Amino acid sequence: MKILVIGGGGREHAIVDALSRSPQAEKIYCAPGNAGIARQAECVAIKDTEVERLRDFALEKGIDLTVVGPEAALAAGVTDVFRAAGLSIFGPTKAATRIESSKDFAKELMRKYDIPTAAFRTFDNYAEASAYVKAGPLPTVLKYDGLAAGKGVVIAETQEQADEALRDMLLDNKFGQGRVVVEEFLTGPEFSFMCFVSETKVWPMVLAQDHKRAYDGDMGPNTGGMGAYSPLPFITAEDEAYALEHILKPTAAAMVAEGCPFEGVLYGGLMKTPQGIKVIEFNARFGDPETEVVLPRLKSDIVDIFRAVAEGGDAQPEWHDFATLGVVLASKGYPGSYEKGHEIKGLDKVESAVYHMGTKADGDRIVTAGGRVLFVVGRGATIAEAREAALRDVARIECDNLFHRTDIGHWALTGK
Repeated sequence: MKILVIGGGGREHAIVDALSRSPQAEKIYCAPGNAGIARQAECVAIKDTEVERLRDFALEKGIDLTVVGPEAALAAGVTDVFRAAGLSIFGPTKAATRIESSKDFAKELMRKYDIPTAAFRTFDNYAEASAYVKAGPLPTVLKYDGLAAGKGVVIAETQEQADEALRDMLLDNKFGQGRVVVEEFLTGPEFSFMCFVSETKVWPMVLAQDHKRAYDGDMGPNTGGMGAYSPLPFITAEDEAYALEHILKPTAAAMVAEGCPFEGVLYGGLMKTPQGIKVIEFNARFGDPETEVVLPRLKSDIVDIFRAVAEGGDAQPEWHDFATLGVVLASKGYPGSYEKGHEIKGLDKVESAVYHMGTKADGDRIVTAGGRVLFVVGRGATIAEAREAALRDVARIECDNLFHRTDIGHWALTGK
């Protein structure tokens, strides 16, 4: 088969890596790809949101299956455009992608179908939102209604912080013109539960947890994710079964009932609260960086699963029982402003899997080209062993403009 992967980050590198293990993948293209992906696929200089150009490329090359990575491509309607051209594609339609692209849509869906989540209200008026926050308990959670690359969520501990975030989102349009969902603040460990979904058929993946804060001890600003690991010892088999039967499966059924059936990866960002497991957010695609620690544990041929979802078949994903833990190397200054173009050396000495997140080739050199640059994934019989392997290899990478966390997996290893 000829397969096209859309996107150019660590998630897409992990997808390409999983595809490269399939005997069915004769040729893999990636648009736009990056310097690491270029070693396993032919990179194509088309942006992930240029959906008509991507369709034309797929038709010209006779692509048998396309796999969509980023939410921006899904929100731009890439699945609808490909299907209209008779092309097989793995990823939800624009209508189904609203479960991620509109926080309000997702929350109203959960309210209507009794899917456990935090109490909320949605606002498009700054003064009304500020007054609502003032009348309620702090901290509170403020979420920009649309897509914001993982940065549109603020946990406000004071009224001043809340007002500043509301100004950003409603008055200054920091992420664009949109509304704000104000949610009650929940406590407990968060975890990511991704499932392959084909309408009402739901096939669970192994669980993962990512670390959003920039620095050790969960300090600093929120990021797109600084590391992740799998499995999760603090989530019991009963917890997992509850989440599957009371959250993921009912959500898939709700999307069918609403006339926008979901086909692709449904990502449940969940929290184990003292009152039970609740939904923090839904995404309409593979999580990043969770994908990079989940797909290495997949024993089955991923092409069979992608085809079952895209073409309405059946699948039985099987998983390895080893642990994986990944550490992000990010540009200094991330998630704020940062420099690009710093040379990366030592990658040839690394024994673990390395997924490129934001790199590019400069002649024979690999240089930094993003906020999150590399993701080093160690594996072992235990999470502690996997972390040791990852950090050992992180130390072999030489670049004067990268930083990383050393405490990924602390929930699993210390229980806090």
